[in-house]
Amino acid sequence: MSILTRRNFLGSVAAAGGLAALQKLVGAEGPNRSRSDPGPANPMLDEQNPDSIWPPNTDSKSLVHTFKYPFSFANKRTYEGGWSREVTVRELPVSKSLAGVNMRLTAGAFRELHWHTAGEWAIMLYGTARITCIDLDGKSFVADVGKNDLWFFPPGIPHSIQGLNPDGAEFMLVFDDGNFSESETVLLSDSMAHVPPEVLAKNFAVSQEAFKDLPKELFIFQTDVPGSLEADQKAAAGTRGKSPQNFAFRTMEMPPTLKTKSGEVRLVDSSNFKVSTTAMALVDVGYVEKTSRNTRSVSPVWRILRQKRSWRTCASTKRPMKRFPGMVAS
Repeated sequence: MSILTRRNFLGSVAAAGGLAALQKLVGAEGPNRSRSDPGPANPMLDEQNPDSIWPPNTDSKSLVHTFKYPFSFANKRTYEGGWSREVTVRELPVSKSLAGVNMRLTAGAFRELHWHTAGEWAIMLYGTARITCIDLDGKSFVADVGKNDLWFFPPGIPHSIQGLNPDGAEFMLVFDDGNFSESETVLLSDSMAHVPPEVLAKNFAVSQEAFKDLPKELFIFQTDVPGSLEADQKAAAGTRGKSPQNFAFRTMEMPPTLKTKSGEVRLVDSSNFKVSTTAMALVDVGYVEKTSRNTRSVSPVWRILRQKRSWRTCASTKRPMKRFPGMVAS
């Protein structure tokens, strides 16, 4: 096999008459010898990311942002009763305005009552759960949610989540702050641990003795499955009553916003989910060769791939085009 140098390369091309000879010389005709990878590899990851291993010819050769991050790479915080894992701007630098948490609760397990400065939008991925919150007027909201149901808790609203029978729940939380972290929420247990007992006693109109065995930070903890929804609603309402706001949305009870031969989409925003400042498009599609191109100028978007696989091509006015399989966020 001859050694290809700059001099004989140019000479061969000139002698052979230009482009056709150039293509033959560098192997553009016949099998593509450049599509080989004899070194160490990770076959499982390669199979999941075919367009990263061998990008299509239309793909950019320039460095571009990574627009996806698999939750399988995220660290899990495990507890008796469930787990959580998060993807924030630290894991996905392009996601400056949104962060996400994937959480699992077994039947009876609680995500402790807490609050935070970011708004919390959620979609149920599996099972059933009971959500509880207290609005700004001190009135309670308690509801049971199932697969594809949504909830939204505005910033500062105290809330908790509990898994129900038969097998608890798994859900995805999306926060309107890319720097948000579940480890930085204000927990009820942690908050009370930093308040003097005499202040707690005065606030709750009980003796200081009632607070001598306060638990340490709980975050997620296992307990018994709750009783009926009606009983919990009545207990939570107390003397202040129930909140007039609805913090949950039954996605599958609404008809599709758009339905075609390839699938359907349901759009949920503040026009039909009044309390929410986060919008969602629940898209259910079969195999299609190509979907329509869409552009937007301002709003960031998280895409959560729940089943099978898909491809997404991204481009911007400042950066070249890149194709990604199995989107998580953009």
